[in-house]
Order: sequence, then C-alpha cells, then structure tokens
Amino acid sequence: MVPSSMASRLEQNLIFLEKRFSPPHTESLSDPSYRGQILIFTQPLIGNYGVPSSARDKYGLLKHFESPYIQASGVVVADTAEQYSHWTAVESLAEWCVRERIPLISGVDTRAIAPLAKITVGEEYDADEDEAFEDPEQINLVKQVSTKIPFHISSPADDMHIALIDCGVKESILRNLVSRGASVTAFPYNFPIHEIASRFDGTFIYNGVANGPGDQTHLHDTVHHLRRLIETSQIPITGVCMGHQLLGLATDAQTTKLKYGNRAHNIPVVDLTTNRCYITSQNHGYAVDATTLSPGFRPYFVNLNDGSNEGMIHISRPICSVQFHPEASGGPMDCTYLFDTWLDSVKRYKDNQRFCALDQGTRPSPLSEEVMGSERIGVAPREDMGNILKY
Repeated sequence: MVPSSMASRLEQNLIFLEKRFSPPHTESLSDPSYRGQILIFTQPLIGNYGVPSSARDKYGLLKHFESPYIQASGVVVADTAEQYSHWTAVESLAEWCVRERIPLISGVDTRAIAPLAKITVGEEYDADEDEAFEDPEQINLVKQVSTKIPFHISSPADDMHIALIDCGVKESILRNLVSRGASVTAFPYNFPIHEIASRFDGTFIYNGVANGPGDQTHLHDTVHHLRRLIETSQIPITGVCMGHQLLGLATDAQTTKLKYGNRAHNIPVVDLTTNRCYITSQNHGYAVDATTLSPGFRPYFVNLNDGSNEGMIHISRPICSVQFHPEASGGPMDCTYLFDTWLDSVKRYKDNQRFCALDQGTRPSPLSEEVMGSERIGVAPREDMGNILKY
C-alpha cells in the first residue's frame, strides 16, 4: 500500500509526455509549467541529440530553452542516450541534469508506470513520515517562477508596447510577441497593473504554471488587479492557459478541477466563432466553468474530447483568453494566428488613442526601458528534491 498523501502527490506531480510530435526534452524540462513536477517521457529513447547551448536569438531570448533552468523536479525515461549527436549539442541529457542537480532515472518501463496515476490509495498512514512531503497544491509555484523585477524585451519594429503579467512566461511567448512588432515589458505576477495600464497598448497574462504552474486560487492579488484593470481601462487584454483561468476569476466566473486534466500535444478544440477545428498543445488540470461566464462574455473555444471550456471572449470589448498554448513550441502551430488576431486589436486600440488628448508623458520613456534588464530577474533554479529522495 502507498501512504495516502504520497499517492496524492504522485497523482498530482507525475506528468506523462507522449513524445511523438511534441517539443524536445530541452523545451519541456525548462518550461515553467512543469515547475516542481516529475516528468515521465514515454518515448523509448530520450537525449540522442543532446542538450544545446544557452545561445540567444536576435531578440535576446533563449533559442533552445523556455527558461534559464530545468523547472522539473525529476526526470524518468526508459532509456537515455549516453552518446549524443547534433550540431547544436554541448552536453548530454544526463550531464545537464547533473549540472542542475535534477534526479534522472532510466531503465524504467515508462508506459507501464501510467496506471500509477490511477492508483488505489491504502489506509496506512504515518503522520510523521508523510509530514515530510509537501503537497504541491499548497505551494505558490507561480511566485517561484515569476520575475521579481520588471524586465523589457524590445522589438525592432516597436509598433506596440505590451504589458505582460509573468506567471511563468515561456521564451516562445515573448518571441511570438516581439517578432510581430510588439515590445514587451514583463511584470511580477502580483504587480498592480491597473495603476499603469495607460502607459501601454495592451495587457497579456501568461501563466506557464497551469500554465503558470499550480493552483490558480493562490493568486488572489493577481485576480484583484485584473478585476480593477477591467473596471478602469478599455485596454485590450488576453490570457493564455492559467491566464485564461485568472481572467475568468477576475470576471466572476468559476473554475473547476478536471478529473484527469488535459496534458498532450494533440488535443482538438473548436473555435466557436468560425466552427473550425484546431489541434492544440495543453497542460492544465483546471478549467473555467462555461456556465458561470459573466454577462458580456461567451465561450470562445471548446474541447472536443471532454467538452470542457477552452477559451472566452467579450462580445464588445477587446478581451479574450484561451486555455491551450497557441505558441506550442515545437508544435502543433495551428493556433499561432491568435497572436495576430489579438495584436490587430491592440493596433486598433492604439490608433483610436491617437484621437484622444493623451499626455505623451504617460508613455514609457526610452530611458526607463534602457535601465531595465532584458530577462527575468530573481528566478532561482528549483529547490533540491530533499525529502523526495529520502522516500
């Protein structure tokens, strides 16, 4: 028998990645969505092309990773390649894990482990022993992965200036914005964005833990600030993954925990505005209850597998959100058009502001952008496994 709290931890923390048409292991392991979780790769061989360098692209963003560190707390594979071969590689998967002090185990029948997620919990329980294990749902994982100080990414085109609420943002989200002409200033997850919204052309909420990681109910301050933003500003707002859930909570909708969650790279959704189907990448355990959407909002996308809500959109204001990952680096890329759609609404908003007598002094000055860093600040690597390794 497995102690009840440990079985609960297994169910909450084990993420099974069917690595068929999914991102490379470097992207998955560095994705803030997986903060504190154990990743189990079900593809027979992992790491044959090694781990690339931390090179940056023309925007100053990491080329091959979604964040500077491994975010997962452990890695389980059937077989890991000891000899890698790829022109970008500088070390093996095992060397990378050792350098970042992440436990890695191989020689495991990873597909046979899947039933653990549905394990029957026994009645044996040792309070002293189980007390050493932390319930991940009681931890504010977003606080761990969010930048502590604002940082700025400039776009060469600099057509727009977007405020981004960092609840675990991925490099690919930033890249999708700046490559489309939007400079981005990222703020901590609990920053009172409504107080400076007039300085920006749009607000983007990205939670990489759900995406942002963890339970969105820890983010009371974020929800409050979003509610005040909606009440006091007409600025375009969009949310992705947990950002969708936070926006739902800010507009008085309710969220519900899914029985199994949606974690795959091939989940079909339907755009209810066009009735078109798209294949999406998803990683979340909660969903917005579409029956509780506030007046003025309607469902945007729906999941074809379980019928859960996958997005919401306002009927008259430029506010929308999606539960899945439109950036989905490295695939599927079906829904990257959503960045264009939303940034078009930002451009219209910005053009409309030109007809208003706005004080140009409210716009961000070049100096303030220059003194800010260009990457997330104060985000430390995940903590040691500690008590998990003792089990």
